[in-house]
Amino acid sequence: MTLAASDENLYRRVARRVADQVQKGVYRAGERVPSVRRQSVHLKVSVATVVEAYRLLEDEGVIEARPQSGYYVRARRWQTPAEPEVSRPTGSPTLVGITELAMRVLKNSRRADIVQLGVAAPHAGFLPIQRLNRIAAALARRDNGQLHRYEYPPGLPALRQQLARRMLESGCDVSPEEIVVTSGCQEAVTLCLRAIARPGDVIAVESPTYYGTLQAIESLGMKALEIPTHPRDGVSLEALELALERHRVRACLLVLTYHNPLGACMSDEDKRRLVRLLAGHDVPLIEDDIYADIGFRSQRPTAAKSYDRKGLVLYCSSFSKTLSPGLRVGWTAPGRYYAQIEHLKYVSTMATATLPQAVFAEFLSHGGYDRYLRGVRPLYARNAERMTEAIARFFPTGTRATKPGGGVVVWVELPDTVDALELHRRALERGVSVAPGPLFSAKQKYRHFIRLTYALPWNEQVEQALVTVGRLAQELA
Repeated sequence: MTLAASDENLYRRVARRVADQVQKGVYRAGERVPSVRRQSVHLKVSVATVVEAYRLLEDEGVIEARPQSGYYVRARRWQTPAEPEVSRPTGSPTLVGITELAMRVLKNSRRADIVQLGVAAPHAGFLPIQRLNRIAAALARRDNGQLHRYEYPPGLPALRQQLARRMLESGCDVSPEEIVVTSGCQEAVTLCLRAIARPGDVIAVESPTYYGTLQAIESLGMKALEIPTHPRDGVSLEALELALERHRVRACLLVLTYHNPLGACMSDEDKRRLVRLLAGHDVPLIEDDIYADIGFRSQRPTAAKSYDRKGLVLYCSSFSKTLSPGLRVGWTAPGRYYAQIEHLKYVSTMATATLPQAVFAEFLSHGGYDRYLRGVRPLYARNAERMTEAIARFFPTGTRATKPGGGVVVWVELPDTVDALELHRRALERGVSVAPGPLFSAKQKYRHFIRLTYALPWNEQVEQALVTVGRLAQELA
């Protein structure tokens, strides 16, 4: 097999090839895989490409490095579950009606007596809380009243400068004057929807997709058009192109990097194709990039925004999944829609709280964010591996699960006789929350799917909670 050297995501293809060989038993547990140099010659790729591929496989727990010896297949006492297949939603726009279900599920998310396997937010143990608190206290001591004033849109200049620098990491060359600070990513996404679409307009989304996305569309009286999505590679560009030809799609709202709930990460080349496709139809893209900083590898994936030449990509993100959900600081770089977003932010909430903006500006300016990410990424990678093992050991035969390369969640397909809503109800009675699949579809599909999070300290209580969910699922299977 010869792989094209021009492929920017070549290392992912190399990694997948080796992982498939391990899955098929070509290389078994404890056996040595080809050396970096031998693999380089065999596949006609650079040594650096193979090194990156092997690092990815290490992060995913497929292989392990042994000093002075090479790379070996990691020994496992369990078989990795198969991945779910590409989703196949019905291809027609629909009004969304999930709010009642979503609020019913969310009301239990703050209960201290529940093991929160269904909430896609990091546990406090994963956050740099003490450091942020010290910064807040120091800022408050020095304050002469500035922190108690409105920081009108577009937001605190010092923070926007740091955000512009951060966006360079994702390939986006934007100035601080092109950024609007928001109260979290959810507000950023909602503002973008309001700026470019009206009630009744059709918004294309992945299927499944984050229920907060669906609730935003529902609250604005718009329609969702669910597009088939691969559990590892993201939304199908072929299906999206067909949808653009058949329907009057006003905008796309997509999570292209470490998707919630799938964990999928679209390749750089496909992101470029996506931007080109939408530009050809003059359709805006709202890019929700909230999980991109917590991939399992140190290299941050490129954002679709980096390929935008027409101002049609409205980039949205926040620190809610990395630093602090409660401080509610997000932002958008909305391209040609900047003026509308700035105005809508002002008339909606007037301003984002000033102190949290100042805290994050200070934290970023001294390199604290990068140090934090270097420490937390391996923790998420290990927890994802543990979650996969627990699913393989405790859940019914035939259960499938995604293999995320980042983010905080796993999407689990149970046998089709299992009702996820009933499983959710029974698990709550036993002190465990899961997110039922119907939450993630405008038409409340995915009745035998659940979403689980690994963004919490792994301990006996968490493992026992997974045992409980697995047993309940077996009773329903």
